[in-house]
Amino acid sequence: MANKRTLKRGIQLICEDLFAECVAVSLYGPKANKENAETLLPVIVKMQDDFINRISHPEPGISAEAYFKDLREKFTSQVNEILDQINS
Repeated sequence: MANKRTLKRGIQLICEDLFAECVAVSLYGPKANKENAETLLPVIVKMQDDFINRISHPEPGISAEAYFKDLREKFTSQVNEILDQINS
């Protein structure tokens, strides 16, 4: 398991890249993609805040290894969903 600082930084960097991709699509993409990308921007910011807060305050009663493994899997799945929405 990586330390919390590393996980937070990784989440922040991935969310920054997603945000930049959405802005690029909204500026240079077709009209349909612009509206889709603009609705995704607040979702990305909310997702980043949610996962960083979950790292700072893990759920009691769950082993740290299992908790952070589940956290990474959920984050990866949400990132993949957002990427699919950006590409469509």
